[in-house]
Amino acid sequence: MSLHVIEDLVHFSVLTLDRQAPADDTTVRDALVALFTFQRGYDCSHTMGSMEDVLLKRGHTYRFPQAEFPELAGITDFTELKEYDEEAWEDDLDEGYVDPPWLYCEAGTTLWRQLVAQGRLTGADAVPPAEVRLRDVVVRVCEAAEKEGDVELIALWYALGPDALITTVLSVEDLEEDPAVQQLREIARRTHALDAPLPDGYRPTDGDLDRLDDEIQTWWYRL
Repeated sequence: MSLHVIEDLVHFSVLTLDRQAPADDTTVRDALVALFTFQRGYDCSHTMGSMEDVLLKRGHTYRFPQAEFPELAGITDFTELKEYDEEAWEDDLDEGYVDPPWLYCEAGTTLWRQLVAQGRLTGADAVPPAEVRLRDVVVRVCEAAEKEGDVELIALWYALGPDALITTVLSVEDLEEDPAVQQLREIARRTHALDAPLPDGYRPTDGDLDRLDDEIQTWWYRL
């Protein structure tokens, strides 16, 4: 699977959630953290810059003048801090990145915790993101996409299948009893998401399913 497809999937999910969620909905921040955690599992490239305004507005990302951090004075190009002189940082400010003239950090990371401890982030910004299940976030994204008539976004998420969306799948019965899975399948049915054209190899064909003879995969992809 192309990493660009995953990057685009997260990109458009972030924008769709932002458009559809009220401006004061603080749970969007939690959903964004979960989406980027998912993206990092595919070793994707850094894509936050293309959504910077949304991420800053929703409290997923925080930005500080680089000049406030003397230890960063030597950075003149975009740099992920986990790759920058770890001894000098003593591992206490990793997971952030510098894009001069700014230092950025994401909610819940090591850098974010350090800045909270320093009092640079307070109030709601100092509250850790709540841990949410990916499939619950995907349901939110797909509900928002349905409102916008974006069947392709729904199809892309559903086509990832249970192995990608759910950490442990024991049986079809487990899936049938999961409320988020039920919601996701209903959205896929209503929007005819399995009929939407997708990149080759992204979704198994009927022939693939016949060869696999896998009850869970067959249940998932044959609504």
